Amino acid sequence: MSAIGLLVRCGKRRRRRCTAAGGRRKERRVLHGADRARLTHYGGVDPVRDDGGALDVLACLASDGEVVVLSGAGLSTESGIPDYRGPSGAARRHTPMTFQAFTRDEQARRRYWARSYLGWRQIAAARPNAGHHAVAELERRGLLAGIVTQNVDGLHQAAGARSVLELHGSLDAVVCLDCRRSSPREELDARLRDANPDWRPVSGPVNPDGDVDLADSELDGFVAVPCTGCGGTLKPDVVFFGETVPPDRVQESYALVERAGLLLVLGSSLTVMSGFRFVLRAVKLGVPVAIVNAGPTRGDAYARVRIDAPLGQVLPVLAGSLGAALDVAQPA
Repeated sequence: MSAIGLLVRCGKRRRRRCTAAGGRRKERRVLHGADRARLTHYGGVDPVRDDGGALDVLACLASDGEVVVLSGAGLSTESGIPDYRGPSGAARRHTPMTFQAFTRDEQARRRYWARSYLGWRQIAAARPNAGHHAVAELERRGLLAGIVTQNVDGLHQAAGARSVLELHGSLDAVVCLDCRRSSPREELDARLRDANPDWRPVSGPVNPDGDVDLADSELDGFVAVPCTGCGGTLKPDVVFFGETVPPDRVQESYALVERAGLLLVLGSSLTVMSGFRFVLRAVKLGVPVAIVNAGPTRGDAYARVRIDAPLGQVLPVLAGSLGAALDVAQPA
């Protein structure tokens, strides 16, 4: 692949050239007028931070490749899965299950599985949105070094992404806390249906961790099922609040950040240290950080560029602009 020079406006309208590795230079504007107008309509620039050229700067930073994506729940809200702290989560008072409650309290486990049994259907039916597909396209174009996701919905993979590290696990798998046997969530769902043929509660909306709000009075008659291998306690193969992320996943994520040319945060408020620590590591190493999120984040002060806009609008424009630029750079 030949290199391409991307002529952009960075900072105070100062022109500079971002050039990918090797080959001859060609100049090309990153964004066209129609793209700019569409993003401005959605609030896609931050004039305080970047004088109106935020997406140009992001494209410039991403054009050299080796981008590591850190994605959070905000990337999946346009697929119908709410987030905890963003715009869709602000009005909810849901208290997520903690690891301590799940492991110590049998009634808490029964309550979780009843609520999760109802919520799983919406999670399983969710489909990737334009933001997921844009990330997969960036990977296909060879611009990504990897994707670290805090999400447990599997939508990156459903969109076609391959190099996905699921920091908090995935709801589509279940693990036994006693014998450690892993099994598909579909298998458990079928067993729960068979064990609860007449259970018909009135449930609320689905929560980010895949369960629904359900009054304790509606738990009557619900039967949780044990591990088929040893009769032990089943748990979704995800990291609950209060639970430690497996060290190997953390180290693998750190390794990606250490090799990155850019850490691109998508749809995460970075409120919890689980994701924020990677921003801190990137800053310490001198790796530039870019953030696209609807609403403020804990990492805004560390970001080289910050875009406050719907990800389903921003990311397809970014992927399309970089893809078009790379196509121009291909040898005839």
